[in-house]
Amino acid sequence: MDHTFQDEVSLEIARRVAARLTASPELLMAASNNLDRWSRLNAGTPSLLRCYAEWREILTRSAEEVCARLCAESDEGQRLRQNSPFAGVLSASEVWDIKRRFRHATASA
Repeated sequence: MDHTFQDEVSLEIARRVAARLTASPELLMAASNNLDRWSRLNAGTPSLLRCYAEWREILTRSAEEVCARLCAESDEGQRLRQNSPFAGVLSASEVWDIKRRFRHATASA
């Protein structure tokens, strides 16, 4: 998969996560729990720990602000989505459906 495909998929996943966050702000706690677990697992990787710290700061903001950062169509938004702490918000089948849809759209173009 090329970077453009990955970025499009990542943005669509972020948009769906944001829709759920708006309806269920308690999902911010799931993201925080992911960051805690990942920080323990990757304690020896300073670059990841910096990403997690950045996300921790973002998660202190309102759900609307978190959604805006998560879905930003900018280099920063793209960078943040590479380490999004919202793993598990969408089911595996939802993620595969998104990937399949984008693959089909790419193949049809």
